[in-house]
Amino acid sequence: MKALFLHTFYYEKGGEDVVFNAERDLLKGVAEIETLTFKNLTGIKGAFSLFFSIWNLAAAKKIRRKIQQFRPDVVHIHNWHFGMGPIAIRVARKMGVPVVVTLHNYRLMCPSATFYGREGIQLKSMEQEFPWSAIRQGMYRNSIVLTFWLSFVNWFHARIGTFAKVNRFIVQTDFAKTVFAGNFLGIDPKNIIVKPNFIPDIPENGVERISEFLFVGRLSKEKGISIMLEAFSKTNLPLSIIGEGPLRNEVEKYCRHHTNISYSGFRDRDYIYFSMKRASALVFPSVWFEGMPITILEAFANGTPVIASNLGAMSTMITDNYNGIHFTASNADSLSDALNRWNNFSVQERMQLSSNARNTYLEKYSPEKNRYQLLEIYRDIMTSNNTHLLAPIKSPTTKETPAVELA
Repeated sequence: MKALFLHTFYYEKGGEDVVFNAERDLLKGVAEIETLTFKNLTGIKGAFSLFFSIWNLAAAKKIRRKIQQFRPDVVHIHNWHFGMGPIAIRVARKMGVPVVVTLHNYRLMCPSATFYGREGIQLKSMEQEFPWSAIRQGMYRNSIVLTFWLSFVNWFHARIGTFAKVNRFIVQTDFAKTVFAGNFLGIDPKNIIVKPNFIPDIPENGVERISEFLFVGRLSKEKGISIMLEAFSKTNLPLSIIGEGPLRNEVEKYCRHHTNISYSGFRDRDYIYFSMKRASALVFPSVWFEGMPITILEAFANGTPVIASNLGAMSTMITDNYNGIHFTASNADSLSDALNRWNNFSVQERMQLSSNARNTYLEKYSPEKNRYQLLEIYRDIMTSNNTHLLAPIKSPTTKETPAVELA
């Protein structure tokens, strides 16, 4: 089976870039994979690229030539924004090749890609065929003009049926499927498939857990840093913070006044995994709609439960009292209550949640599970498109410990 991966790399490396590379490498050895990539630019060249993204003839010519040379059974598009453009869908379908598109964020429905602007979460874009409210706020790069143009590109392609030509859309969480199922884009909800991201397994190293809570991530407003600091400042519970970002000064200020809060700055992956393995739980207080936070997958792989805001992806990735605890987003008191709940668990109950977190990784986020799901999606659309059929795919098996949800 031959699959052509199409992708536009961001000027600064983004999460979609990581997933594109990971899935390409994942399928090597079980499928013939070739890639065609584009690169977003800045300055005048970037402005021209964004303007012509509505109907990028140069990209279309490259894609057409690649399909003629490679003759793929399926085209898988990861990110077309904005150096490639949605025209990639039309080129592949016109040439008779089925198309899979992974929706890594919510940009098709909101120019910000996250429904998050200067005034916090803005959900009016979910209710509007054309996102005027997002445009008025300049939710894309703080520019009304750029926000309007990006919105118009998506609206135009929805109107002419480009997105309806996609055979399958992949979203990463059940929450994302709910968002896109109620859309104005001409997408048939039956063509939206949930397939999470994955990370390689993380070996056990016998580290004993301590009572410390852990935060790993960017120190920024949308990550809920201020909410977390406020909640922990009212307790004696230890919190270790790893990361960099614009709120570093605020974090350091809290550390000076509250001895239970410590800050390690930016650390390498080995140190982060060591910290996760010994942490009592990971705190994830994000106040915006995340796509699929890799930090949560890493916590689950390390058997670390997650205390997270009950919002967006976290609302479906974390099951309350099973692999973590939910609290109300943007509410420090609710986070304090969640920490108290965790503190009142017995040692056996915490061990069970840790086991459940590890099982969640094995069941949903392992490379083997991801490879199986991705090939099944390809197989399904190839069958419908009467292209070459794959051999039957054997479902991956995993060794699991019994999973229990706390009462």
